[in-house]
Amino acid sequence: MPHTTHPLLGQFKILLSSIGFGSMAIFARFAYAEGVSTPTLLFLRFALAACLLLPWCLAKGLPWPRGRSLLVLCLMGSLGYAGMAACYFTGLHYASAGTVSLLLYLFPAIVLVLSTLLFKEPFTRRRLLATSLAIAGLIITVGQQLSAKPLGLALGLASAVIYSLYILAGSRLTRGGHPLTSACVVVMSAAACYGGWVLLDGFNGPQSAFSWAAIFGIAVLGTVAALALFLSGLESTGATQASLIATAEPVVTILLAWLFLGEALTLSQAVGGALILLAVVLISRESRPEEVILTDLHD
Repeated sequence: MPHTTHPLLGQFKILLSSIGFGSMAIFARFAYAEGVSTPTLLFLRFALAACLLLPWCLAKGLPWPRGRSLLVLCLMGSLGYAGMAACYFTGLHYASAGTVSLLLYLFPAIVLVLSTLLFKEPFTRRRLLATSLAIAGLIITVGQQLSAKPLGLALGLASAVIYSLYILAGSRLTRGGHPLTSACVVVMSAAACYGGWVLLDGFNGPQSAFSWAAIFGIAVLGTVAALALFLSGLESTGATQASLIATAEPVVTILLAWLFLGEALTLSQAVGGALILLAVVLISRESRPEEVILTDLHD
């Protein structure tokens, strides 16, 4: 039976990828505590991820994007993905890991609205309800931290907007190649962008085995493994559905921050997280997810 007849498997893979993606903010906090700078952290993240993805793609003989698609992917990596990651990881200096992650996860609603306005994608009542629940969960979970962390809030919102445009560009403007080779081009472009930043800013790298472990955690678990699960899951889900299911990620980040960073787990976070998970369950029961051409790479 074809893989596409098992949407629940794809949805489960998206949820598993959320655990990997959700762990990045925790690893980043550990690396920052050891003196690693944001440009260096992101350069190492993308460079190490590229070192893992490139041999994988070459060994499997996967087709590579060409022409306009290749140019668009390079721009997506060097501008879109690099910009989103810069906002997200810099925001961790000014707001809690849970808050920044939650603000990023306004992107499913932004993607849905822009897809409806620009591409006439169906806006069903189920999607409207799921999106409303997810946004309500985000608002409740963030709570009063919004007014207390204005710069962190601005960076979190900026990461959501940039990521939404990244997803729409990836799903509409690229053709050919394979999702993994497309991801590899994006990752290598982002690595080149941050390589230039590190040359200007200086290399402030890990100083201990612990900080190196945190960097490898971001690259391996939070980027390559999570990306592979996400790409595989998208074979039986669409961009909008996958984006809504992935709103489980900030809940994962909040729980990990509570367990490993000692960040407070408040009642508002519990209620908001429950609403987000309800939105995930609701959208996961959608019977006909739309087809998607490419994929998103995440934060």
